Amino acid sequence: MNQSLTDAEVQTLDVHWRAANYLAVGQIYLLDNPLLREPLRAEHVKPRLLGHWGTSPGLNLVHTHLNRLIRARDLDAICIWGPGHGGPAVLANSWLEGSYSAAYPDITRDEEGMRKLFRQFSFPGGVPSHVAPETPGSIHEGGELGYSLAHAYGAAFDNPGLLVACVIGDGEAETGPLAGSWHANKFLDPVHDGAVLPILHLNGYKIANPTVLSRIPEDELDQLLRGYGHEPIHVTGDDPVAVHRAMAAAMDQAVDRITAAQRAAREEGAVERPRWPMIVLRTPKGWTGPDKVDGLQVEGTWRAHQVPLDGIHTNPEHLAQLEAWLRSYRPEELFDESGRPRAEVLVHVPEGERRLGANPHANGGLLLRELPVRELERFAVPVDKPGATMHEPTRILGELLEQVMADTAGRRDFRLVGPDETASNRLQAVYQATGKAWQAQVLPVDENLARDGRVVEVLSEHLCQGWLEGYLLTGRHGLFSCYEAFVHIVDSMVNQHIKWLRTTRQIPWRAPIASLNYLLTSHVWRQDHNGFSHQDPGFVDHVLNKSPEVVRVYLPPDANTLLSVGEHVLRSRDYVNVVVAGKQPCFDWLSLDQARVHCARGAGIWEWAGTEDGSRDPDVVLACAGDVPTMEVMAAAQLLRELLPQLAVRVINVVDLARLMPADEHPHGMKDKEFDSLFTPDKPVIFAYHGYPWLIHRLAYRRTNHDQLHVRGYKESGTTTTPFDMVVRNDLDRYRLVMDVIDRVPGLSVRAAGVRQQMADVRARHHDWIRAHGTDLPEVADWTWNG
Repeated sequence: MNQSLTDAEVQTLDVHWRAANYLAVGQIYLLDNPLLREPLRAEHVKPRLLGHWGTSPGLNLVHTHLNRLIRARDLDAICIWGPGHGGPAVLANSWLEGSYSAAYPDITRDEEGMRKLFRQFSFPGGVPSHVAPETPGSIHEGGELGYSLAHAYGAAFDNPGLLVACVIGDGEAETGPLAGSWHANKFLDPVHDGAVLPILHLNGYKIANPTVLSRIPEDELDQLLRGYGHEPIHVTGDDPVAVHRAMAAAMDQAVDRITAAQRAAREEGAVERPRWPMIVLRTPKGWTGPDKVDGLQVEGTWRAHQVPLDGIHTNPEHLAQLEAWLRSYRPEELFDESGRPRAEVLVHVPEGERRLGANPHANGGLLLRELPVRELERFAVPVDKPGATMHEPTRILGELLEQVMADTAGRRDFRLVGPDETASNRLQAVYQATGKAWQAQVLPVDENLARDGRVVEVLSEHLCQGWLEGYLLTGRHGLFSCYEAFVHIVDSMVNQHIKWLRTTRQIPWRAPIASLNYLLTSHVWRQDHNGFSHQDPGFVDHVLNKSPEVVRVYLPPDANTLLSVGEHVLRSRDYVNVVVAGKQPCFDWLSLDQARVHCARGAGIWEWAGTEDGSRDPDVVLACAGDVPTMEVMAAAQLLRELLPQLAVRVINVVDLARLMPADEHPHGMKDKEFDSLFTPDKPVIFAYHGYPWLIHRLAYRRTNHDQLHVRGYKESGTTTTPFDMVVRNDLDRYRLVMDVIDRVPGLSVRAAGVRQQMADVRARHHDWIRAHGTDLPEVADWTWNG
């Protein structure tokens, strides 16, 4: 549908673009006098000037032309704004199209509303300077760079009617996550997925330096992008009329190619991977702004990045330049006497939900459907007696996920993502319901690859995270399975998502979305062949530092508790859930009914595991969180039962770590009385924890008996060794726990000195045994619970 613009169409595009530019500048600078009805004075200008002008004209250009495209073709489209600090541009366009006033009725589309729009920008009690959750039409937190293209592909997966435009700043293009994201087109199914239109915006500079992609020869850049599998369309210039014509032609050409590729796959059965179009847009940084300031070149340089004129209150020349700059857009031609956008400004603006700021895909909770999760009874393992059988918890969860995949086959709104670890993490049952998404070459030796697959694996945690975030934010469900040690790669990304979720809870027009669910396995205690490089349980610490109303951490100790936790997190909304569970065989402690009760409680006494008889307080509490710590505590409890039968031992298992926090610090936290009744106010507590010990101290530091709390956990001692040696190295083993009990129960150190020496001797014998035999001691390797 390539077509040339008429002069009238160019004019209406330019009018809209000028209006958006005027509004962007106004947000950065103006406190009052929004339409310049009187000469600009210093008191009309904000005392603190914040914001980013340099990228805004380019973003306004893209928004203007997307409007034309959407309206002319009745497209269902959203846009991801990678240069997120170009917030003034996206806010300006949202106000012009009316979606901003729909979300915020007090910011009306008139002079008073414009004044409020300007005043609130980067102002106390107002809105951030970047594209944020408060911005209608946004699914992308613009405060950090690198994630836009991954988010765009995540939004397009399983959205066959959606076009996702994605503006990528040339500074952002230098980041590692963005560089990896170019490969996402090898996973995009032209039949079942929507399309992504990357728009690489080269304006030449970052904050203070040139950008790499803007300085390499154009033919080299073209070859690079073609090597990634794209067909670039180049738009270059600084003459508005010429750029409008070129940009319109580029967008028409791109959508024509997208439509042809989808038609070939959907109607003609084409199986070759399309070479998807993209646009390379080169415009000056700070285009249409001040050419020079104080004799220095600004437009087209790094000096235009933020606030080109920053001496308004001290330099009358700057004030005069600002007024001339604002009047250059001829606001009287753009807005009527009441301050409303004139009709010719809105010629190409779509209507209703076709507006970029009003598309429901950018408010994904509006489209979210309940995830079908079958009754857990069909997947649960039978447990007639605690510790009598063993299963691989994640393999059992994999059977549940297989059923979820099967039950969402028609609606296609659930995906499993991970960095090449689905089978390694024992979740391969899902391949019975769907394959692994793959659009590149397939060889006879390959298994489970499928063009329409909904398991997405790529060896980039960044890309997995970005895909899943984009998928969730547009109203679908998913799970991210990852080796525990390497999920740290997305530390910064999960920060931004947590902040997004926390902010959206305060925005009434944002509907809740499905939770971001992590399954962390191949964990620190069972990395026998990979060793120290694969041993790091600190992601939990990182997450629990964040907003308590958003984050949840679960450490189910066996298969049935993992099923119960899995069902809960898959059904939840607006959380980041971290589930840490083992993939190696571990003991089955609880039946499904018991697991449900225990997981709902979050932390509880396992009466059958201790030696309390109800006639007196316990002498000591053995607490645990995590599958391996639970086994070691159970083994320690059994040793105490045999060797010190007079000792009253209470065993507590913690599934929900936030239960350890005070009730006023986390919604799941316990009140002090509840905590004291569980852990006692004055008895020694020996706590075996999955991760770094100081986290438990930090969570419980305000508790009455914190001084009696002694935590064992991972203390950065790892290597390629036997499973039991890992716990011995970190003093988490059963023998060390028994020694801790003896050391901390008053009077026991003398009476039980022989038992303590016996425990130390076993630890020494273990050291020699594994070096002679390469396996754990028989009494460890063959241990079973006989309580």
